[in-house]
Amino acid sequence: MPAKRLYSFAGPCEKEETPSMKRKASCSCGALALIAHGRPRKVSVCHCNACQRRTGSSFGVAVFFAAEATEETGKAAVYRRIGDSGRSLEFYFCPACGTTVFWKPEFRPGLTTVALGCFDDKQGLEPSQTVYDENRDKWVLIEVMPVSPA
Repeated sequence: MPAKRLYSFAGPCEKEETPSMKRKASCSCGALALIAHGRPRKVSVCHCNACQRRTGSSFGVAVFFAAEATEETGKAAVYRRIGDSGRSLEFYFCPACGTTVFWKPEFRPGLTTVALGCFDDKQGLEPSQTVYDENRDKWVLIEVMPVSPA
């Protein structure tokens, strides 16, 4: 029986992040990108079936930013669906390479969500929560540390 792995996320990076800080997230071919300014609102690991299907993995990691703190560049195709929450989501993906770079969830108005794996620099983007744990594959063990109030 293979050994189980424990993925440990310690919470947000202690380095100071200012509103002028920029992070770039882009697709595999670089044609679609998003620039996020400042610190994210939250980072969440999602085990819902739709995220598993979207990523081709056992979970997705979503980084939530205020919509006004993001800039989109390049041409995106959009896919709309109803999520496990019962509310709609709009996924923005590159029409050339198919990478989903960001999405806009109806249940979080005013936020733009970015796929963690699309960021050039993931430093300080450790998850603070997991959701839909009832769908988590039993071999996936994730420990998160809640974000302390600022």
